[in-house]
Amino acid sequence: MTFPNTDWLQILRHSYVILTLLISLNFITTTPVMAANLSGDLLKQPATEITISLGNSANELKFEPNHLEFEAGKRYQLRLTNPSQLKHYFTAKDFADGIWTQKVQAGKVEIKGAIHELELKPGAEAEWVFVPLKSGTYGLRCSIPGHTEAGMTGEIAINN
Repeated sequence: MTFPNTDWLQILRHSYVILTLLISLNFITTTPVMAANLSGDLLKQPATEITISLGNSANELKFEPNHLEFEAGKRYQLRLTNPSQLKHYFTAKDFADGIWTQKVQAGKVEIKGAIHELELKPGAEAEWVFVPLKSGTYGLRCSIPGHTEAGMTGEIAINN
């Protein structure tokens, strides 16, 4: 049996369209499943604990340490403390955009979702559990007027 050239070409076009749709549908349905498995695996990882102080007991305007390094794909628990008599902010928006936040714990309150800035009042503590996703070097600062200018800045690096 022979097909005229136009019929054969039309059958090929329809087959190609159907095949393309099936492949696309496979990617669409696989992506959420893969994402769920990824987050499940991440939650099973033990978190590496790191502590940073916002200021110190002498009320110096600085982060201690002022350089933090993280590895993409690993789970971290960043413990933030404010031992000073002044309130401070941990402001690192670009860093926050490059991580997946599991939670922020402050006292008996647990916060979930995107976090861009944390305010710590004198004597306060908070824990930020996250997984870095996007490598790069990001700025850290205290956004209270005068604090950045006085040197309360830092750097956060995410390595692959």
